[in-house]
Amino acid sequence: MDYDLELERVIREIKRIKAKVVCIQLPDGLKPFANKIVDEIENKTSAKATIWLGSCFGSCDIPNLKVDLLIQWGHSKWNGIS
Repeated sequence: MDYDLELERVIREIKRIKAKVVCIQLPDGLKPFANKIVDEIENKTSAKATIWLGSCFGSCDIPNLKVDLLIQWGHSKWNGIS
């Protein structure tokens, strides 16, 4: 994988908030990595990870789902909450 998706940071956050259901939202260019991301999350946490296969046009494109944590990745750095 050529991208640093900061999966260890994601795993720490899932554990910190004790998330049980996590949704992964990726732009089309990163969707080929979705299964690897889910495997990593489910192998290192007790959370169930699902993949949002709908559109993702940026951080404002949030699906209406009942999940404990929504994780969005993009191609550009986002200067939001760390």
